[in-house]
Amino acid sequence: MADPKGFLNHGREVARSRPVEERVRDWNEVYVPGSLLPIISKQASRCMDCGIPFCHNGCPLGNLIPEWNDFAYREDWSAASERLHATNNFPEFTGRLCPAPCEAACVLGINQPPVTIKNVEVSIIDKAWDTGDVTPQIPERLSGKTVAVIGSGPAGLAAAQQLTRAGHTVAVYERADRIGGLLRYGIPEFKMEKRHINRRIEQMRAEGTRFRTGVEVGRDVTADDLRKRYDAVVIAAGSTTARDLPIPGRELKGVHQAMEYLPLSNKVQEGDYVTSPISAEGKHVVVIGGGDTGADCVGTAHRQGAASVTQLEIMPRPGAERNPVSQPWPTFPMLYKVTSAHEEGGERLYSVSTTHFEGDEDGNVQWLHLTEVEFVDGRLNQKPGTERKIPAQLVTLAMGFTGPDKENGLVEQLGLDLDERGNIARDADFQTNVPGVFVAGDAGRGQSLIVWAIAEGRSAARGADRFLTGASDLPAPIRPTDRSLTV
Repeated sequence: MADPKGFLNHGREVARSRPVEERVRDWNEVYVPGSLLPIISKQASRCMDCGIPFCHNGCPLGNLIPEWNDFAYREDWSAASERLHATNNFPEFTGRLCPAPCEAACVLGINQPPVTIKNVEVSIIDKAWDTGDVTPQIPERLSGKTVAVIGSGPAGLAAAQQLTRAGHTVAVYERADRIGGLLRYGIPEFKMEKRHINRRIEQMRAEGTRFRTGVEVGRDVTADDLRKRYDAVVIAAGSTTARDLPIPGRELKGVHQAMEYLPLSNKVQEGDYVTSPISAEGKHVVVIGGGDTGADCVGTAHRQGAASVTQLEIMPRPGAERNPVSQPWPTFPMLYKVTSAHEEGGERLYSVSTTHFEGDEDGNVQWLHLTEVEFVDGRLNQKPGTERKIPAQLVTLAMGFTGPDKENGLVEQLGLDLDERGNIARDADFQTNVPGVFVAGDAGRGQSLIVWAIAEGRSAARGADRFLTGASDLPAPIRPTDRSLTV
């Protein structure tokens, strides 16, 4: 513990955001470049080096948070990077995108603002890239075993990197035209610039991982062909079946799933389009769904020049502070959150339900009809007399996902069992009912956090490595049955 009085002497400071009027005119990350480094040593010194660091419990990866906080306080960036990478393949992803359940579990957070763990993490990894501390870790010898990883999101990339470093020959199959999964096409550029993905891919290529883009397993390549070609398969295809809203008017033009809308704006940043084929420019936009995907739609609409943006949430507005009875420390509380996208404008409506859409004579959506709802005897009921309509020329559905894609033939061709929630079932080694076929991430867990995806990828890699060699030294931070306090 470098500074035993750090948490007494220094208050919590976070990264500074660029002015709203500036950042909505571009797609760069919202934070002021370099704003963290001058303050991060003091922020890291606020870590209390607790006898029992509950931040470890909050993090599915088991990140060694007090250790790299201490190194960051001392500005020993190489040592901090080593400790950070000991448990996390991609801290630049989690440091930007994770909602930081570790901070919710911080002991200091019992009665003070918690340590800025997420900001310390991203400062360490950005410094590591700048100083050349992130280098390829090429295996000393090859095992002669081959592994196919289906999906290149955080779970697939983590599994692939771990298995490659164990000496196996790994090929990652991605049905999109670029590697990255939801990191590439689901996360807007203003939340994470894609250069962070690109340099990790180059590191993985140098280590020996191979990538196959534009190949959908189940359609372009059959599961049987893949089984014959590889000694093991890791499925990390995500939870990509979007929850729909089957109400009158759903067929109108201008009503889209969020994952129809968001990837196109990212393709503009990649240079594939000049303007997005689905643009909010000059339109009244309504986003249905109050989670992070909905917020991504809000921020995207702002940058495309929407006339107005309204976000709808069927549940009541969460409280601003933790409820000590229903959400006691160190659980991850559901609190009212103002993201960078919400800072940029728009209206948020809670406890409302969409009843139907109304269009013009050409079949374009023009209005969204809604009503207020309330809980009665544990059920959501419409409140009579609260019906109204709001203008809606572009509607995005951001209501979550219900499981892996079951239309492309992968599940059927492999003969995989599903659990009661429709996800791919697996055992304690993340192995499915088919020997040699493993599953990691949202495809097996259901829609979850990026930190869980990386933890599952690392754990599934250990299971696959043990299947291939009879034993494994790879770390396995979680088991499929784990239900952390942060869920």
